[in-house]
Amino acid sequence: MDWHGKTVGYAITGSHCTFAEVMPQIQRFMDDGANVVPIVSASVLNTDTRFGTSENWLKQLKDITGNDIISTIVEAEPLGPSKLLDVLTIAPCTGNTTSKLANAMTDSPVLMAAKSQMRNGRPLVLAISTNDGLGLNAANIAKLLVAKHIYFVPFGQDNPVGKPNSLVARMDLIPEACYAALQGNQLQPMIIERFHSA
Repeated sequence: MDWHGKTVGYAITGSHCTFAEVMPQIQRFMDDGANVVPIVSASVLNTDTRFGTSENWLKQLKDITGNDIISTIVEAEPLGPSKLLDVLTIAPCTGNTTSKLANAMTDSPVLMAAKSQMRNGRPLVLAISTNDGLGLNAANIAKLLVAKHIYFVPFGQDNPVGKPNSLVARMDLIPEACYAALQGNQLQPMIIERFHSA
């Protein structure tokens, strides 16, 4: 995939267990010529977990992209008028972010970036990671599935026995899903057997 001349917005929300999976995908965008603008939620900015410290993840983001990290609503707001982003991905996209996006809430830099992208009629690609994707959040995912300019990284159940409602995207397909979205296409198949690493 040739990303030369394209600017990719890469927004990360607080599914900390997937951060190690998504960082290599950001590097793939860079290796293929993209300019990557990193955007983080408050959870990413401020929370240390057993999966790593916020300082470490933020350093990786800045080192990989070479760009300053957008971490406030004020910093994210100009993305709309400037039409800077050719495509925006939220990866990982938590259940909390999914719910707020589906219900038109804008209380974080990631959601402001998403609102700006939709305002401009440009593609927004979601890589969901939520423990209640087949629970209460199923209704929100359904609303987003039929929304204009919103696409999904292929996803499936990651632990159908232990967490039957949990849905997680194939993070290694983020660049492919974004490339398809730029053409106005949903990468198929969208629903996969994530548990079997299909």
